[in-house]
Amino acid sequence: NILFKISFPAEFHAQTAAEAAVSLHPQVKGRLDDIDRVEITTHESAIRIISKQGKLANPADRDHCLQYMTAVPLIFGNLTAEHYEDSFHQAHPEIDRLREKMQVIEDERYTREYLEADKRSIANAIQVFFKDGSSTDKVAVEYPIGHRRRRKEGMPLLVEKFRANLQTRFPARQCDAIMDSCGSLGRLEVMPVHEFVSYLT
Repeated sequence: NILFKISFPAEFHAQTAAEAAVSLHPQVKGRLDDIDRVEITTHESAIRIISKQGKLANPADRDHCLQYMTAVPLIFGNLTAEHYEDSFHQAHPEIDRLREKMQVIEDERYTREYLEADKRSIANAIQVFFKDGSSTDKVAVEYPIGHRRRRKEGMPLLVEKFRANLQTRFPARQCDAIMDSCGSLGRLEVMPVHEFVSYLT
């Protein structure tokens, strides 16, 4: 039941919503003013924990708002930490305008499978409806990239994220040594602690 937060800096219940929204971005980016409503289909826990309406006062509010974490990737095609900042939010009133058009709907299967030990899905689906009566497909993502059911897909991205974070703190040679040490579980298990710690100083 280990979940890795890989794709987006977003509360876990919104990871799949953000992924679905990114995939819909090409279909909606030129039609934002034509949107009638956005339907977010989700599970009870997401509704209870992160479905929020009204004013979002700070980054902590925004990164725990399902609607915000759906609106940003629909509009911009991605979701990064900078998108939660006050300056970004204030510069883009279209985010809140789109949030006002969102309807959050519970899918009982999503709720049930969220609780099932053999599944533990964190499903969300997004569909955008336009004023002319047309709509996008309903895009559903049931498991985030960091979920055990998407490990094969997620592990290369997790390694890439690890390297990117190391590079913010260490010179290239040190990063390479740390990556080499961690690249083999067998090698890491027999490595003396002082040797590994020496790579971190």
